[in-house]
Amino acid sequence: MCVAIACLLYLPRLGTAALWEPDEGRYAEIAREMVVSGDYVTPRDDWVRYFEKPPLVYWITAGAIRLLGRNERAVRLPVAVVSIAQIAITEALAESMFGPAAGAGAALCLALSPLFFGFSRFLTLDPTLALLVTACMGAIYAATRRPHLNAGRNWLYLAALFAALGTLTKGPVALVLTGATGIIYLLIEGRARELAQVPWLRCALIVAAVNLPWFAAVSRRNPGFLRFFFVHEHLQRYAASTEHAWGPYFFFIVVAAGMWPWIGFVPLAMGDLYGDARERRAEAADPSRSALRFAAIWFAVVFVFFSIPRSKLGSYILPALPALAIIAGYGVSRLPRIDSRRTSRILAAVAAIDVAAVAAAIAAAPRIKELRVVPELRTDLMVGVGAMALGAIAAFALWRSMGRALPTLGALALGMTIALAAMVKAREDAAALNSYRKLAAEIARELRPGCVMASYRHHVQALPFYTGAREALVSYRGELAPWGSTPDAAPSFIATDDALRARWSSGTCIILVINRRDLKVLGPTLNPRPRQIGAEGKKLAITNLPGG
Repeated sequence: MCVAIACLLYLPRLGTAALWEPDEGRYAEIAREMVVSGDYVTPRDDWVRYFEKPPLVYWITAGAIRLLGRNERAVRLPVAVVSIAQIAITEALAESMFGPAAGAGAALCLALSPLFFGFSRFLTLDPTLALLVTACMGAIYAATRRPHLNAGRNWLYLAALFAALGTLTKGPVALVLTGATGIIYLLIEGRARELAQVPWLRCALIVAAVNLPWFAAVSRRNPGFLRFFFVHEHLQRYAASTEHAWGPYFFFIVVAAGMWPWIGFVPLAMGDLYGDARERRAEAADPSRSALRFAAIWFAVVFVFFSIPRSKLGSYILPALPALAIIAGYGVSRLPRIDSRRTSRILAAVAAIDVAAVAAAIAAAPRIKELRVVPELRTDLMVGVGAMALGAIAAFALWRSMGRALPTLGALALGMTIALAAMVKAREDAAALNSYRKLAAEIARELRPGCVMASYRHHVQALPFYTGAREALVSYRGELAPWGSTPDAAPSFIATDDALRARWSSGTCIILVINRRDLKVLGPTLNPRPRQIGAEGKKLAITNLPGG
């Protein structure tokens, strides 16, 4: 039932919004180039070798492009399906831990959480990693429920398979997160001796069987890959934290906002682990306490691991959200059996914070530049926060008047559903801020054989996907720099402004994408005078060919 509802919520309008820069354009183009070239071993971005991540998501996306064509729906559909599958696994795992009510509650909390929903409609690697980590955690938990780990070996083999696929999605982080969670859980449960029963060698062979074929093939074709991938992309980036630098507070904010309002039910569940349940229940005889510990350790491992480096993105925390949803779902399932006043206080706090968010949005909206550039976003914002607030107020009122869980949760869920629909609308309306589908269409109409499509000092990642043409980067290499010196990468770069001017005046057809402010400086130095052929957001497309 929850999966069917999730399909209704997650699948519509996947292809409406343009690809968002830079991630969606990058990953869509890597998959498209695999389809065009037939090379599924060496990933390429703008036809430059790109080894920051393993290829599993690229392969899945390429398969969707082959089936559905080169469009936004094709590249986003696998992410939506992966997210729906994650909801199903979370529900099944929570049900095995605490019963059907907790399973349904966990599915509700995950499916209607803003962060999880937002990334279910966004082409990036993290939702697939989160699914595989969740599946692996479920298999590990199932193995630990056996009288001893020897009896759960088949579950451990399945866990190794999911961890291996996670490694093929985003690297060794999948092994670190799942392995650390399982080991810490056994240690805290006082079952350290059972670690010797884990079939480590056979699990390692499963991981190797899944990963070695691609790693061996890509290393053979691309000398230097292994050092770049493991040392530069994982060890050095984790330690150096040169990108997306945030302090340790970052994921506290992301988790609280991303799991709103369901995070409010987490204290109801954790009370069973750290509160009065200590007096009411015998720890050894209560499996729910052990299950809560497993979910809490799972969340903590992911949270701490990604909080250590300064380099952080909101999507990194996605593998932790199912654990938090399971805890919140257990809290939701306990509503009929706990002190009504505790629930009233939580719902009152949620409603008060939502009302404060509405006031803050009204006060801040006139000062937010993006809302002035795209006025529709202001309506989207107000509908979203307003629906959350009204849903929370209605939930509080229903609980105070009826004291029944289903109507209360229904009001919260309805408010969040409307808020998430507003999020979808906002994503579509925000295309002018950071998407270039319209500009790409204008360029495609002017492209002809032998024409060079170029971008000035920026890499507009989605242009090759939309136009089917290679993008020459002028005075810029960015993340393509590590492999930009290889001979096959040369057509993707125009090294300097002088080189651009020389090619511009040589008679070679050039279509150049440039920021409006950069055109004021570069334009007067170009001969012949540039002719504008398109515009979107802050970028223009100009050409050296005459009109007509």
